[in-house]
Amino acid sequence: MNKKNTYKTFPEKFDAIVIGTGITGGWAAKELCEGGLQTLVLERGRMVEHIKDYSTMNDDPWDYKFKGQVTREELKRQEKQARTGYTINDTSKHWFVDDIDHPYNEKKRFDWIRGYHVGGKSLMWARMSFRWSNLDFEANKKDGFGVDWPIRYKDLEAWYEKVEKYIGISGKAEGLPQLPDSIFTPEMPLNCVEEELREGVAAHFGDRKIINSRVANLTDPEGREGRSNCQFRNRCIRGCPYGAYFSSNSSTLPAAERTGNMTLRPNSIVHEIIYDEDRGKAVGVKVIDAQTKESLEFYSEIIFCCAGAIPTTSILMQSKSERFPNGLGNDSGELGHNLMDHHFKVGATGKSDNHLEDYYKGRKPAGFFVPRFRNIDEKSKRSDFVRGYGMQGGASRSDWTKAIGELQYGEELKKAIVEPGEWQIGINCFGECLPYHDNKMSLNYDKLDEWGLPTITFDCEYKENEMAMRKDAKQEAVTMLKKAGFKEVKGYEEPCFPGNGIHEMGTARMGRDPRTSVLNGNNQVHTVPNVYVTDGSCMASSASQNPSLTYMAITARAANHAIAEFNK
Repeated sequence: MNKKNTYKTFPEKFDAIVIGTGITGGWAAKELCEGGLQTLVLERGRMVEHIKDYSTMNDDPWDYKFKGQVTREELKRQEKQARTGYTINDTSKHWFVDDIDHPYNEKKRFDWIRGYHVGGKSLMWARMSFRWSNLDFEANKKDGFGVDWPIRYKDLEAWYEKVEKYIGISGKAEGLPQLPDSIFTPEMPLNCVEEELREGVAAHFGDRKIINSRVANLTDPEGREGRSNCQFRNRCIRGCPYGAYFSSNSSTLPAAERTGNMTLRPNSIVHEIIYDEDRGKAVGVKVIDAQTKESLEFYSEIIFCCAGAIPTTSILMQSKSERFPNGLGNDSGELGHNLMDHHFKVGATGKSDNHLEDYYKGRKPAGFFVPRFRNIDEKSKRSDFVRGYGMQGGASRSDWTKAIGELQYGEELKKAIVEPGEWQIGINCFGECLPYHDNKMSLNYDKLDEWGLPTITFDCEYKENEMAMRKDAKQEAVTMLKKAGFKEVKGYEEPCFPGNGIHEMGTARMGRDPRTSVLNGNNQVHTVPNVYVTDGSCMASSASQNPSLTYMAITARAANHAIAEFNK
């Protein structure tokens, strides 16, 4: 990709500006550029080129002094990133921010996971890709939490299809109304013990189903330029040299570049959208060069905010003017509120005495999925909580770590190391968080970062509805494993805090009424329609499914709306 980073080489004005290069920024760039718009794409972090900059993609444990474990001194610079468990080794720590250089504040614990580089968290995501259904888009209206979505499933269906055909999602059609089928490449098969669970659940439960996980890992690369099949290495978080999983770097940004219409500028911290009081529209953005700290301005007819829920909302909050003293488009006062993230780290584990003669090949980066089965109709309605949860999990054979027992030695030790251990299986439940107005983020102007910008303060927690959901999820996970015949079944529930699911959303929500929302049904700021917001901040609810596929569909739809408006 183009590594231009000198302001003087840029034209003074562009047709469109895209803020952010992650999953939504990449899609906005692709659609706008393919629509013929000269587009400036701004990324606050460093340049990352596909393959070339995946520095650990082929490393093995013995390539590291401490088998990849980082030192205490290194952890001090990433304490908040590391406390989540995501950045505890040398293979991936470089994708996560330095908490000292990029501080934030917590009234209540919030695990804000960030990746400041070209590609953003599209290089780090878990690739779980599910459509939402009308059950999700109608939930707010039906149960009264949050505001009604201004769109429904039918508004996104064609855009889901467009995105899926392009990125590739391995999976299998199931015909479930609460989880619409995607356009799939061949599924990653369940292993023998996962099949055992599927059969056991089918035999004992009529209200739920074990299905193949749906992931953006290619099993059929046909028609996807520069990308190859998943090699089952399960080293996705390091960056995939095969382009086998979808990322901005391997897919959408190269597509935008091929048009000749994209100018990409890394190390560009957008902190304000410039509002023209006389024209009643946004005309550009203010930028600080992350390296030189030079102040710059870029101008355009259209602006797409795709920096991620928290950074985008921070930019809108900082964009103050006489017309918008509380932040751009914030007439409703909802900007920064309704912060959501999925809760998880609750479920069950078990063991199987079957299939001791069976093993598996490779490291399949996908397991099984249990679609939501609570509160989907009158029969499944609960009195103790609204909405629902899904389940993710997998089975594998235990590894050599059992060989550390002090009582094992000699021939028995050698045998224990080289022979596969017993089969283990785990279920992890992901639950929906309601859009509470008092779950919020705000700007702290008393604590500035090194670029002189306000830091973020989080005040967010899971509440009674989420706690009741977790209790039920744990109980049902245990029951499912026991009914399916697994041994030594144990339920678990670990501490889980907002942010840890890495699905933060809702802080600049869509809605039908400008008095209670920030964006309209086309993702335009109600009162500044040439500003579009399509990352997680636009979400009016969180559903129980992973949201990334919906972000992409929403972005593709909004970008094509912007192109049509521009061409008028």
